[in-house]
Amino acid sequence: MQTVILAAGKGTRMRPLTESTAKPMLPVVGEPIAAHTAQAAINAGASRLIFVIGYEAESVKEYFGESYQDTPVAYATQTEQRGTADAVRAAKAELTEDPFVVLNGDNLYDVSSLESLYASAPSIGTVRVENPSAYGVLEITEDNESESDMSKRVSGVVEKPANPPSNRINAGAYAFPEAARGWLDVDPSERDEYELTDTLQQTCESVSVTPVDIDRWLDVGRPWEYLEANEWKLSECRPRFEGDVSPDADLRGSVVVESGATIEPGVVIDGPVYIASGATVGPNAYIRGATVIGPGAHIGHAVEIKNSVLRSETSVGHLSYVGDSILGCNVNFGAGTTVANLRHDDADIKQTVKGERISTGRRKFGVVCGEGVKTGINTSLSPGVTLSCEARTEPGETITRDR
Repeated sequence: MQTVILAAGKGTRMRPLTESTAKPMLPVVGEPIAAHTAQAAINAGASRLIFVIGYEAESVKEYFGESYQDTPVAYATQTEQRGTADAVRAAKAELTEDPFVVLNGDNLYDVSSLESLYASAPSIGTVRVENPSAYGVLEITEDNESESDMSKRVSGVVEKPANPPSNRINAGAYAFPEAARGWLDVDPSERDEYELTDTLQQTCESVSVTPVDIDRWLDVGRPWEYLEANEWKLSECRPRFEGDVSPDADLRGSVVVESGATIEPGVVIDGPVYIASGATVGPNAYIRGATVIGPGAHIGHAVEIKNSVLRSETSVGHLSYVGDSILGCNVNFGAGTTVANLRHDDADIKQTVKGERISTGRRKFGVVCGEGVKTGINTSLSPGVTLSCEARTEPGETITRDR
């Protein structure tokens, strides 16, 4: 089935990581988020992919080309980001007169659930949550007394209701009938955006729409969710050593060392860990937790990295500690830089997103660094701090606020 993947947004909630990278193209264990989405779609039954692009569009086109995993690829441009219905409407010229699936290019889905979505079309992916009031909640009706989802139908969606009609929220995965191509011209919402939920509403009023539970789903919208995305995909990795691994290194569990990577003597790695091509680790470094070391990154002597993502060409100098953090491209941590990742009061750590300080929901979370950040030697970074692109710290400085 033809599948539209939405990949045009700027990812403002993910800044500074998206200052020069489209959010769907942020790498997760060696592949962009959108590539994981596309692969899941292909495995579930996608016969053709249509990427809706906008911000940093060329990077999407360069990566996926005219064919991805032997599946034809086309592109449509959303010149101004005015909502999801507007995005799918941009792809209308590329859609044939057949049913079509719409997926978010910054969402991760388990394949078996997507298979059910494709097979049950017209359908919508749903996730069951304890507190649905903060989401778009589906109104579900019963065709008969059966407990099977095949007997249930979606009659509509209610945005952020005080009294939710169900505990099933909209997961942003849709299998539309061909007729929905004519239902994309919707009125702007209160946010002045053209919402695909309005197209869904018309679909529910016109045809029978089946709710399909998504067993595993992640909307990668904020930095800590990006960390969670890497944790998910690392859990699926199998051990593989193709690089230069010293016989004096100790690699335990699920560790991937790509061709061209170097693991020096005395290094201890407790998986799941992914070491990309061109990266150098050690000597005597300790890498643990769900950690990704990006292409060309360098981890110095006696450095400890725990449950973190380091992007390409980033360097962490000797005697440093980085925990539960995300370091963008070309970051350079001076020797002795220490990241704190736990509050003394044991409360969830907060981070600034679009100017608002909000909870990450994580007891342990370190720092987020944009591209080109440099720290002086013996810098201390407090939990939840964000360092903007090209930010600098002085030797011995303690950073407690965003910079």
